[in-house]
Amino acid sequence: MTPVLDFELRTRVVFGPGVFQTLGEHARQLGFQRCLLVADEGVRQAGYVSQAVSLLHRAGVETFCFHDFGPNPDTRMVEAGREFAKPHQIDSIIGLGGGSSLDCAKGINFLLTNGGSMKGYWGWGKAQKPMLPMIGIPTTAGTGSEAQSYALISDAETHVKMACGDPKAAFRLALLDPVLACTAPAMVRATAGYDAISHAVETWVTRKRTPISLSFSMQAWQLLNESFERVMAQPQDVDHMGKMLLGSHLAGMAIEQSMLGAAHACANPLTAHYGIVHGTAIGLVLRHVVRWNEVEVGAEYRQLHPELVKRLSELLECAGLPRRLAEAGVDRKDFPQLAEAAGHQWTGRFNPRSFDAEAAKEIYEWAW
Repeated sequence: MTPVLDFELRTRVVFGPGVFQTLGEHARQLGFQRCLLVADEGVRQAGYVSQAVSLLHRAGVETFCFHDFGPNPDTRMVEAGREFAKPHQIDSIIGLGGGSSLDCAKGINFLLTNGGSMKGYWGWGKAQKPMLPMIGIPTTAGTGSEAQSYALISDAETHVKMACGDPKAAFRLALLDPVLACTAPAMVRATAGYDAISHAVETWVTRKRTPISLSFSMQAWQLLNESFERVMAQPQDVDHMGKMLLGSHLAGMAIEQSMLGAAHACANPLTAHYGIVHGTAIGLVLRHVVRWNEVEVGAEYRQLHPELVKRLSELLECAGLPRRLAEAGVDRKDFPQLAEAAGHQWTGRFNPRSFDAEAAKEIYEWAW
C-alpha cells in the first residue's frame, strides 16, 4: 500500500545573521574530526573558506578543502572529489556555497561511503551503507539544496542531469546566514533567486503535492515574491536577503515532498545543449509553462497571484535575465532535439498537465 503522506524532517535548520560563526561549535557537537570542505572557487575568493577553516580549527576539527568542480557538477568532478578525500580518512563533510557546492558534497559522500559510480545512485534509495554526517551552508538564496536529500549530478558524457536521492544523503544541519548571501554577485542573485521562485511555483501545483508541501510552497512564494526585487536593488539589505534565503529553503523542503514540473524539464536540456545557466534557463520557460498549465491548475495559480504570468514577467525583468530563447542564442532548428530530451526528464512526470516531447516543443515555440 502506498501511503497518502510520508514526511520526516531530516535536517536541523539554524537561521539568522551571523550563524556562520557557530560552525565550529556545531561541527564539534556532531562529532566532526576530519572534515572535507567542498566549496566553489567564488566562495573561496570571497574569503568564506578561510573563515570556515579557522572556525573549524578552533573547534579542533582538521579540514581538507576541495574546490575542483564547476557550476554544474558532473560525474568526473565528483569522482575527483572522492579521489581527493580518500587518503585523508574523512569522517564528515561540509558543503559551503551555491547549489553546485552542496550537490557536489552529497555526490562525493555517496561515492566515499558506498563506492561505485554516480550512475548507480540515479533514482531513489540506492545507498546501501551509512553515509557521513554533513553540514550545508548555502551562500546563495536559490537552489534550496541544503533542504533536499537529492544530489543533482550531470553525466560528464551525455550532460544529462541525474537526480540521485537517498534519505541518508540529507544534511544533518543547515546553517542559513543571510550575511553570506549578501555578497553574491548580481547575476548569481538573479539566477539563484529566480530558480527559488520557480521552485515555489512548481511545487505548488505538481501531481505529488501534499498538504505539507503546499504550506511550504505558499510560505516560500510569499517570502520570495516580497523580497526578490529588493535584494536585486539593495543586496546589502540583510532582512530581505534573509527572507530570500528562508524562502529558498522552504521551497527546497517543498521539493522533497512535491517534486518539480515541466519548467525544470524544459530548462535542463537548455543547460545541457547550450550551457545556459540553470536559473537563466528557468527564466526563459517558467511563465510559458504556467500559461500552458493554466487549463488544469489556473485556479491554483491565482491563489499565488491573481495574474501569475504577469508577475513572473515583472520579476524576470527585474532580474535582468533574457526573456526569449532567441535572445539567449537558442536555434529554433534544435527544438525537436531539445523537446525529445525534455520529454524524458524525470520532473515532467509530476507536472499537473500531461507532459511529453510534443508539449515541450509547444512550450519552446511560445518561448521563442
